[in-house]
Amino acid sequence: FFSSRRRHTRYISVTGVQTCALPILVEQQIRPWQVLDPAVLNTLQHIARELFVPAMHQALAYTDTEISLGHGQEMLPPRVDARLLHDVQLKPTDKVLEIGTGSGYLTALLADRSQHVVSLESNPELHANARANLQRAGIHNVDVRLGDGSAGAADAGPFDAIVLGGSVHDVPQALLQQLKVGGRLIAIVGEEPVMQATLFTRTSANDWTHRALWDTTAPRLIGFTEPSRFHF
Repeated sequence: FFSSRRRHTRYISVTGVQTCALPILVEQQIRPWQVLDPAVLNTLQHIARELFVPAMHQALAYTDTEISLGHGQEMLPPRVDARLLHDVQLKPTDKVLEIGTGSGYLTALLADRSQHVVSLESNPELHANARANLQRAGIHNVDVRLGDGSAGAADAGPFDAIVLGGSVHDVPQALLQQLKVGGRLIAIVGEEPVMQATLFTRTSANDWTHRALWDTTAPRLIGFTEPSRFHF
């Protein structure tokens, strides 16, 4: 568990790769995906992605590709992380729930743009690695928990925003219920080859709206219900 006090700092690359790679990342991968908010671009430019990439894949830290974390899990490409961060429209006072900590990189981006992040990871080794990565990056306004992401974290809610760091067939009602009125949930929803980043907004105690934002694909989050594969 990390303290909820937000630390304002500049996250420095320990390898020197960041200095050369980040301008190319932003200009060639991020801006073409309609990520133009200066505050979001600033976050992307000062959090060193290589701090969250496994040592064997350091050369891929700033490439437009998924990166294996082991255990059947992968880091999303930087452009997808950036667009999720952009489209959930965080405010500095927001409390955020993230489902699927993975490496901790998206967690770090969310933490930089909000007051506090609760992040759920179901795999013990990834959970431990993400905590270590976030500590090494100097990010302290996060609570990384080991647990079932599909159930959310009702004890810590309600949340201003919920971000799913992978794809699901459907968003569970249990997660939508953990949004504040006016809160947003963003998730990549659907089945390959067609998935859509979808933004859900809670409009009242019993009502939500949703709209599809853009097409993409992403690895499945573990623990979420899948449709039956039987055909009669």
